Amino acid sequence: MYTLFYFPGNASLMPHMLLRELGAPFELKLVDRANNAQASADYLKLNPTGKIPVLIHEGQAIYETAAIALYLADRHPEAAMAPPHNSLARGPYYKWMVLITNTLQTPFRSFFYPHEFVSDPAHEESMKAATTARLMKTFAQFGEHLDENAWLLGDRISAADLYLFMFVRWGRNMASPPRLIPSLARHAAAVAARPAVREALAFEGIAPPYI
Repeated sequence: MYTLFYFPGNASLMPHMLLRELGAPFELKLVDRANNAQASADYLKLNPTGKIPVLIHEGQAIYETAAIALYLADRHPEAAMAPPHNSLARGPYYKWMVLITNTLQTPFRSFFYPHEFVSDPAHEESMKAATTARLMKTFAQFGEHLDENAWLLGDRISAADLYLFMFVRWGRNMASPPRLIPSLARHAAAVAARPAVREALAFEGIAPPYI
């Protein structure tokens, strides 16, 4: 049994969707961000960074979204959400997972919380503008790849596709949202059409339009 500490629409959405895709038994525990529960002493014992999500399995706490996803997909090879070990597809899979966490998840932190990255509040808008430009460029690169491929790994879905979907959703209120890139809109629609993904979105109170 897995336990996922989550907050609706947060980075925990990706492992939540993945757990449902895997068909693995799990329970969800809400981290009440409205009351800053992620900074509580009990939560910091699980994740000293004070961020969401955390996965508990067999008494160990795993944090960082990509790490949780890699761990889960490898533990359930029958669900085929990661390529088989030692297959050639394993390299591109690692590439996409790491690229997404480095070029999308990390910049989104400065997009949503620019005050954390500047010492002078007067520079917050400049920080957010620069981050937006970087995100738009990265989304365009993903879009170019998906112009020629149904999924990030070509003809097969993987955990990386769920991960990308989450960030296309996060960008829905950007000045130029990623959904305006046709291949990203098509890809997101394909992910959102999956029953397991719909279950996760509904549970978290996320209604259409998802992106």
